[in-house]
Amino acid sequence: MNKKIQAGALAVFLLLLILLARMLFRQHFTSVADLQDYIQGFGPAAPLLLIAFQAFQVVVPVLPGYLGCAAGAVAFGSALGFWCNYLGICAGSVAAYFLARRYGADLVASLFSEEQYRKWSGRMERSRSYELFLFVATLLPLFPDDFLCYFSGLMKMDSRRFIGIILLGKPWCILMYSILFGCIG
Repeated sequence: MNKKIQAGALAVFLLLLILLARMLFRQHFTSVADLQDYIQGFGPAAPLLLIAFQAFQVVVPVLPGYLGCAAGAVAFGSALGFWCNYLGICAGSVAAYFLARRYGADLVASLFSEEQYRKWSGRMERSRSYELFLFVATLLPLFPDDFLCYFSGLMKMDSRRFIGIILLGKPWCILMYSILFGCIG
């Protein structure tokens, strides 16, 4: 069933990407400012859509998180893009933790490849300092921290400790993406 969810999420993303590409080719967006104006046309819902998208992409890990961070920074600028990305990614990370806690290893194994599941499960089981590892992993770009959020729920890691690590570790990488991609906008 999970493969169907992943395929559906990927299909929706690709459809949105195609629609944006069509608008680009029809010259609805001739600059980053045009794209920003279009997104701002959603009014107060625009930042909420980014927050929801970022939470979703953590819970259903089909796309790399940096794509949403880049889109948020370009669309809303460094500051607002950062906050939308941060809130969404943190909400999705916490949701992934509690989903794993509730539904167990079967859910986690269905979301990730068997190879990835085995590889990271083995590493985490041998780790003497998983919490430190998780914190460092949240700081690093391009790290599979969506998996680690799920895995933390399997480990029965204390929820307050997990949320603290996420809230303190996530902003730094997101801030880097926001500054880097916010310059484009």
